[in-house]
Amino acid sequence: APDIGFVTSDEFGNADILYDQTLSKVQAALTQGPDGPREVQVVTGFLGRGVQSGAVTTLGRGGSDLSATVLGAALELREVQVWKDVDGVLTSDPRIVPNTMPVTELTYEEATELAFFGAQVLHPLAMQPAIRSQAMAVRVKNSYNRRASGTIISKARDMACCLVTSIVLKNDVTLVDIVSSRMLGQYGFLATVFELFRSQQVSVDVVASSEVSISLSLDPKRCWSDGEVGEELDRLIFELEKISSVRVRSGMAILSLICNVERTSEILMRTFKVLLAEGINVSMMSQGASKVNISLVVDGSEGPRAVQALHKEFFEGPLSCLPAAPTNGNGAAAQPAGASRR
Repeated sequence: APDIGFVTSDEFGNADILYDQTLSKVQAALTQGPDGPREVQVVTGFLGRGVQSGAVTTLGRGGSDLSATVLGAALELREVQVWKDVDGVLTSDPRIVPNTMPVTELTYEEATELAFFGAQVLHPLAMQPAIRSQAMAVRVKNSYNRRASGTIISKARDMACCLVTSIVLKNDVTLVDIVSSRMLGQYGFLATVFELFRSQQVSVDVVASSEVSISLSLDPKRCWSDGEVGEELDRLIFELEKISSVRVRSGMAILSLICNVERTSEILMRTFKVLLAEGINVSMMSQGASKVNISLVVDGSEGPRAVQALHKEFFEGPLSCLPAAPTNGNGAAAQPAGASRR
């Protein structure tokens, strides 16, 4: 990959693809002329070359999937196939819910949200080249079950009959509640809070706010290299307490419903009915601008039970959400022609 034009930042171990330079170089390196020999191109993934240093870099977790989708975008393919050990993206984590089902169709946005909030099949970065392309589909296939149709990920799909697509759980989350009467009717307070997070290099997962409070979740694995909440969080809290009162709760979990939020009222009614029956309290709820995800923060010890109960409600009961037949994102049956396999 470094020799055919994968140009990255110089952050060894977690380098970012520089698409404006990479895509044209890769296309030039791999495009075969009409009179040239017909060769099968075999490209190693996971590697790039630093734009300043010229040294070989690695792309970090999900780098091999990202390499495949970069190649597909550079060659303007209709479809890239990524081969895994499961029958595509599933309705939940099979380690929590034993009777999960494959999800036959996803949009780019749904796949990215799923990957970010806990699904292990694809890394969220792997969707970036497809999103930039707006025309390339990504199909997840099972190398141990080649006849399975897998999951096709494309720009759009028919959401008319869709309610809930998948339920994922993200563990070991820290919840921070920030309360200050100084927020009331004032501008600039949120900017001040998030400037403190920026200065401490702390990334935020989910946010919910009211007139006098902000609740947000932190993922220690993304915020700190050792994956532990320690001195870094203490420094952040020390700064926040200068302008507000702060409450920190660790050991929480984010339960995300990848869903059709045009039907939010029905989804939330059924969700909270199930959680009430299970005696599970929701500490925070967020429905972002993505329009495909509703996130609930619950106690980490109750997370798996919540997922099991909600999966039963939405996928196993009389009002279940059955996966639809796969299409190419335009309403027609998906075609494997012009595909790139990794």
